Amino acid sequence: MGTLKPEDLIKYVEDNIQSFHDKRLIGLKELKLSSILARKNPYLFKAKNYESADKIVIGLVTAYLSSQEETLFGEWLEGLAIFVSTRIFDGWKSGITGIDLEFNREGIRYIVNVKSGPNWGNSSQIKKMISDFQSAIKTLRTSHSNMHVVAVNGCCYGRDSKPDKKGIYFKYCGQRFWEFISGNPSLYIEIIEPLAHRAKEKDQEFMEVYPKVVNKFILEFIQVYCLSDGSINWNKLVEMNSSILKPGARRRKLKS
Repeated sequence: MGTLKPEDLIKYVEDNIQSFHDKRLIGLKELKLSSILARKNPYLFKAKNYESADKIVIGLVTAYLSSQEETLFGEWLEGLAIFVSTRIFDGWKSGITGIDLEFNREGIRYIVNVKSGPNWGNSSQIKKMISDFQSAIKTLRTSHSNMHVVAVNGCCYGRDSKPDKKGIYFKYCGQRFWEFISGNPSLYIEIIEPLAHRAKEKDQEFMEVYPKVVNKFILEFIQVYCLSDGSINWNKLVEMNSSILKPGARRRKLKS
């Protein structure tokens, strides 16, 4: 069992958090109004009485950014978890489908699927994870028949009061997860402060771009989806989102 010095943890976070901020900013700069409109339920806008371009656009951008940030930061935390496990248990990023991390501890091979929080998936997605666990265990035991393999769904924050999922896998969340991969019950608190490294500076850079994107989208929305009196052309909006495409229409749209 290795060790993880506080200064090593701080250095890793400060050296790597930049990638999260960079991807977040690039995602905002490359965002297209047509893309987020195509993914959102237009009937919901009408049902919620969204009758102004700014309300629709801000709602779209906010929802997109929230989802994007959750995904990007989840990927970043996965990297942190692998780093921690590498230092403590000589863990490694798995090459098995559906498995993010592997490490050996007290004669047990742990295979870990890392998620941001506990409420990450529906029943079908959980079944897929279980199937991936079962396939991974079968693969590992093909060459090591006596290997004791334990599957874990690790969640970087949150709680789950019943971690044993019917003997199929374990679900470790928040403090329990970080202690599981490090042996340190305080690690879940120790990682929070380094995350602030240059956060104010990077957020300021992000907020310089955000209003420009929103203003551009509002102008575009008004030009394309508003009538001459300023009201929203709901028929055109729904058609863009949900009408049957004629042959070749999708190809032309993607090129534009």
